[in-house]
Amino acid sequence: MAEHHHQRPADAVKAYLPDNGPSTTQVVSIATLFPVGSILLSLAGLILTCTLFGIAVSVPLFLLFSPIIVPAVMTLTLAVAGFLTSGVFGITALSSFTWIITYFMKMRASLPGQFEQAKRRVGDAAGHMGQTVREVGQKAQDTVWS
Repeated sequence: MAEHHHQRPADAVKAYLPDNGPSTTQVVSIATLFPVGSILLSLAGLILTCTLFGIAVSVPLFLLFSPIIVPAVMTLTLAVAGFLTSGVFGITALSSFTWIITYFMKMRASLPGQFEQAKRRVGDAAGHMGQTVREVGQKAQDTVWS
């Protein structure tokens, strides 16, 4: 155990490293990804610099022209919202009319069958009512004559 405490620092680091070196695939992927990552990081820095420059130039211009720009943007926004709203209402109206016409066409196609069914029901109800009236009349007649 005493020998373990007297190891050289390099040997202690090697104990945490894998026994064999990196594979060829790992070396190729690092060699490929390092330049790609460097280019992307450089582009991110360039874009950040351009954005900051653009803000530095546009804020004073925006403040200078805001009495013109703000009402113009509001007018354009309201105009676009109005056109979109009228379009949505128009599409809704057309789809509603289409549904109503389809509904009436289906109802009209099934109307003759419904009339025949209604005639049968009325006839059955009239026959049943006539039978009931006859029975009640017969009972009343029997009661009067008895």
